[in-house]
Amino acid sequence: MSDAVRDRDYASLARAIKSWGRELGFQAVGIAGTDLGLAEGRLTEWLAAGFHGEMDYMARHGSRRARPAELHPGTLSVISARMNYRPSAADAWSVIGAPDKAYIARYATGRDYHKVLRRRLEQLAQRIETEIGAFGHRVFTDSAPVMEVELAARSGLGWRGKHTLLLARDAGSYFFLGEIYTDLPLPVDASASDHCGSCSKCLELCPTGAIVAPYKLDARRCISYLTIELKGAIPPELRPLIGNRVYGCDDCQLACPWNRHAQVSEEPDFAVRHGLDDALLAELFSWDESRFHERMSGSAIHRIGFERWSRNLAVGLGNATGGEAVIKALRSRADDVSSLVREHVAWALQRHGI
Repeated sequence: MSDAVRDRDYASLARAIKSWGRELGFQAVGIAGTDLGLAEGRLTEWLAAGFHGEMDYMARHGSRRARPAELHPGTLSVISARMNYRPSAADAWSVIGAPDKAYIARYATGRDYHKVLRRRLEQLAQRIETEIGAFGHRVFTDSAPVMEVELAARSGLGWRGKHTLLLARDAGSYFFLGEIYTDLPLPVDASASDHCGSCSKCLELCPTGAIVAPYKLDARRCISYLTIELKGAIPPELRPLIGNRVYGCDDCQLACPWNRHAQVSEEPDFAVRHGLDDALLAELFSWDESRFHERMSGSAIHRIGFERWSRNLAVGLGNATGGEAVIKALRSRADDVSSLVREHVAWALQRHGI
């Protein structure tokens, strides 16, 4: 750490960092400390219950998630930033209620948020460096064992809702989070208070009952896990409950009253691409692998690959109406090269009595 950094008025620097963050397109920036002891205990219990499913990396990193200074040595404070992503898109409930259409979680209908946030956080770090000189830091955007919701809550950006996502009174939950771990002893912000009250709409409306208790999620039942993280076959008993949700799920957010305050993002990168907010299942299922890579390049969806994308669409088609276009689409891939896809297509056809 340079002499200029040591002699700095950290309260003034913290205020400047928040201002620079807003200039870079973040809606809010806060600062948290590194003591996450209480959160570590909750994480240990969650892992012991097996709620992480096949996400072995959650258990593999274990306590490092709750110990920022172990993940990045020298960390004294964490800058947490929030960026809205809600796109201008077709009405979500209307698409979910149209069984022949594909519902894609709204965060994934545009470009991959990882790249967008990382670039902006790196620009923020560079702005700090321009002001004070070199300092120790590392940028994270859902790319390492970071307890981003816990850190964001401790930095005053919102509170952890009963669905386990971060909630903010002025923005709901349609936003991404990113962090800069630093060796700067910045003053920390006060945590936000919980404003979920007696509301339990997210628990009641979860299609698969994945929110097993307030603030507790069994990822093994979560549609986001099933359609994104799970690599193999989706459990047959959960397939009918997935409906037409082919990549992620927004139901708990759609149910949350605080999301009436969610603002449409002004970020061009988060705008809907290729009509993914209102596409037909059969149309998407007709893509070959080349078309998938062409259309999904630069999208968060691209990382699950063509096979899992096809698996998800097959489940959606199995839950669709039995119209000619649906049956034709399924039959066209009954002999797919992927055994995983073939299994889900066979299930879907059986659902339609074929």
